Amino acid sequence: MTTDLTHQPAHVQLQALDRREISSRELLDLHLARIDASHVNAVVTRDDDAARNAARAADERRARNESSGTLDGLPLTIKDSFETAGLRTTSGAEDLADHVPARDADAVARLRHQGAVIMGKTNTPKYCQDLHTDNSLFGRTLNPHDPERTVGGSSGGPAAAVAAHLTPADLGSDLAGSLRLPAHYCGIYGLRPTQGLVPARGHIPRPSGWITSSDMVTPGPLARHPRDLDLFLDALTTPSPAENSPWLVKLPTARCAVGQLRVAVWAEDASCPVDRETADALAAVEQALASSGTNVRRTTGPVGFAGSLRLFEQLLHATATAATDDEAGAAELAAARDLHEDDASPRATFLRHRTQTHRAWLRANEERLRLRETWHRFFADAEHDVLITPAAPTAAIPAGTRALTVDGVERSFFDQTGWANLTSHVGLPSLVMPVARNASGLPIGVQLVGPAHSDRTLLAMAEYLGSLLRATAGGLSS
Repeated sequence: MTTDLTHQPAHVQLQALDRREISSRELLDLHLARIDASHVNAVVTRDDDAARNAARAADERRARNESSGTLDGLPLTIKDSFETAGLRTTSGAEDLADHVPARDADAVARLRHQGAVIMGKTNTPKYCQDLHTDNSLFGRTLNPHDPERTVGGSSGGPAAAVAAHLTPADLGSDLAGSLRLPAHYCGIYGLRPTQGLVPARGHIPRPSGWITSSDMVTPGPLARHPRDLDLFLDALTTPSPAENSPWLVKLPTARCAVGQLRVAVWAEDASCPVDRETADALAAVEQALASSGTNVRRTTGPVGFAGSLRLFEQLLHATATAATDDEAGAAELAAARDLHEDDASPRATFLRHRTQTHRAWLRANEERLRLRETWHRFFADAEHDVLITPAAPTAAIPAGTRALTVDGVERSFFDQTGWANLTSHVGLPSLVMPVARNASGLPIGVQLVGPAHSDRTLLAMAEYLGSLLRATAGGLSS
């Protein structure tokens, strides 16, 4: 059993630990051996001695029946954008090549508090700012399904490590779909939790030592099974002792049996077309749910796609300016002042958003809150429990390309995250799961969206839908 245990999902590995079928130290060594043999370049920093000491401590706790938490003794990896005490954190940037934090990011501290054994850091593009995972420090991370295809970004190292069975789970982050796109491209499960549930302090690209982070970035887990995401959601929403927090989050479960949930499918939009194989995958999901007796129907979506994306981009560019130095900020402001008022080019839009006034941002934030209310009414008044959308327009695109082609038509490179970014600025829980493969054998995923704090409903639906698809030809097994 131990030989194949690295291929099992996290919850199965934890069961093996609890039944004393394997020790944490042995399980760690199995994963380290897989990392040693791997060629996908996903795990870029390790401290085997510290990990073995942590695993030994977990074994000793378990021998005394003093388990410290829901993840006690489970080896896992962490995206290299999260600070880890005593373990190098670079965020893929050369100027942080020797950065060894003295303190864990809050999300990392929560995982350690629940007994997780951190065995290494996973690759990310420089300062998490690309949809490919490649940097001058560590090079390119390869997609385990096809090394010529991208893993996406910026949580590409985490997604590849999970898909290649180097780790049972990883802690990623999502601002502009950067957790969900790699989950889709690598054929695994990825959860962006409800905004605010998991603190982002200690996440770079905000400078080391900053208390604040982007108002949209959300840490979240990647794994090979929705039950694993559930375990990690428990751990990530439980404050560590250092936080000295009086709050305890208890997220609700689904309001009814999962087969009785009301599902809407937003399968297409002219603002972000999907290719035929992705459309077929959505249709197969819809058919599987309908055949099971689930209440499922098509929708044109609760919000205007183009308007929502415009607002997201305005807020995204604004939050990205926080750490810009004075000289660069002054240069951007001067360039924005020189723009012709009729200039609607992408560069002009970028500069205007980067240099917008506080009043403009306040109005955009008001628009965001109104948009959030529109989503709330969609779920509450229209009586939907879950919305299913494409995860992205296509399966994984070629590595390194700066173009996106959808059924022969070139689209914006950033359309890759168009569907994900419907929810990025309004903070709704969003889960990507694998549902099919295309003709080249690459994974195709869908995105499940729910109202605020319905994270567990999405997890239940993901497991239910996965079981339905495994019962039909063409389903992608987890």
